[in-house]
Amino acid sequence: MRALGATGRSRRWVSSHVHLTITADFCCALTAGLVGYLFRFGEASSPPRPDALLAAALPLIWVCWVAAARAYDVRFFGAGSEEYRRILDAGVSLTAAVAIVSYATKAEVARGFVVVTLPAVTALSLLARYRLRKHLHWRQARGECLRRAVAVGHREAVAELIREFGRARHLGMEIVAACLPADHGTENVLTVPVRGRLDNVADVVRRTGADTVAVLACPELAGVELRRLAWQLEKSETELLVASALLDIAGPRTSIRPVAGLPLLHVDHPELTGARRLIKTVFDRTAAAVALVVLTPVWAVTAGLIWLDDRGPAFFSQQRVGRDGRDFTMLKFRTMVVDAERLRADLDHAVPDDEVLFKIKKDPRITRIGTRLRRYSIDELPQLVNVLRGEMSLVGPRPPLPDEVSRYGQDVFRRLAVKPGMTGLWQVSGRSDLSWEESVRLDLRYIENWSLILDLQILWKTVAAVVRGSGAY
Repeated sequence: MRALGATGRSRRWVSSHVHLTITADFCCALTAGLVGYLFRFGEASSPPRPDALLAAALPLIWVCWVAAARAYDVRFFGAGSEEYRRILDAGVSLTAAVAIVSYATKAEVARGFVVVTLPAVTALSLLARYRLRKHLHWRQARGECLRRAVAVGHREAVAELIREFGRARHLGMEIVAACLPADHGTENVLTVPVRGRLDNVADVVRRTGADTVAVLACPELAGVELRRLAWQLEKSETELLVASALLDIAGPRTSIRPVAGLPLLHVDHPELTGARRLIKTVFDRTAAAVALVVLTPVWAVTAGLIWLDDRGPAFFSQQRVGRDGRDFTMLKFRTMVVDAERLRADLDHAVPDDEVLFKIKKDPRITRIGTRLRRYSIDELPQLVNVLRGEMSLVGPRPPLPDEVSRYGQDVFRRLAVKPGMTGLWQVSGRSDLSWEESVRLDLRYIENWSLILDLQILWKTVAAVVRGSGAY
């Protein structure tokens, strides 16, 4: 009974979230239609114009159109950009459809109404989806609205999956049991009990009430065995997820190609050069130039506060390593005492010998005003000059020191394939609280999956992380 109850709760919250999302889209379309009509015409006309009929029907049309775009697919709720992309696709395609139908039927639909209403409904739906996602994340952080999953694979891989879901509760997955090969023992994997082997996964799913099975790269469970597991899970409607052996490569770079009856995973090369990188460069420099102009008063006030604090220089420059290993001078507002580099030797004992990054909580060299500047990342604003020079990007891997690069392993040098950034996945995932290994993993994930949409998402999340002031020291 407990297992059935757990599965029932999972299905109830999913159904509730879908209904809430449909209601939100309906209300967004109703609001956009009303605002668009009043903006264009000011008041209702008699008899009703085609615009009025479109405005009245828009809520139902929009919900059906979004459903046709599969934007209510529960797989996209809570994480990733696919949900937002499908809303954008629905908005663009509906605009095109209205234009074609109005032209074909000679309907007198005012262009001003269309230009205002359809972009408005798209924007409102995107905002509603964002707010619903934030609410879902809040509930998931409290242990609600979680999918119950059985992890299948080798002990080390299962442990890493448990840690990943523990770090990112917004992914909405709770590992309730593990199934390991027979020679991997029966001890718990971290805090998760081992409930079975590779040949009785379906039984474990029934006993635990899980609604998801996550199969990690495991040669003992492949081909025929994996197909049989999928057959066993069909009747229970349990979702089957199979992890690729290609770590941190996802989304647009991967696609399935059937060749001679075999589903082959095709992996595109990352877009480190070419036209899209040129677009990134233009975007970086344009945004940096605008930000420099807008933030000029902040620069002036910050420089004055630093000087008043200890009568020292406002700026601090330091050699960092950029793309392809080229050194450059990175600028920051000074947050430490003037002779901080000389005092560093006295603090080396506080950092383990095997630690690549030199970072200390409550570093005694940080000034009073420096603590505030670091908390809200104001000290990094001068790096906008580095972006204008073409030495850095707005988004990218963390800019390393030369002595850090000298300790890099072979894989870590991949970080130097692109320009370092003012912010990145490391910034929005924990800032200074991250370990060295986690910081590297996030930087490599960014490089492998770069897109302009990803940059915009990171910039948006950076604002939230900076406002919270969490993880910086």
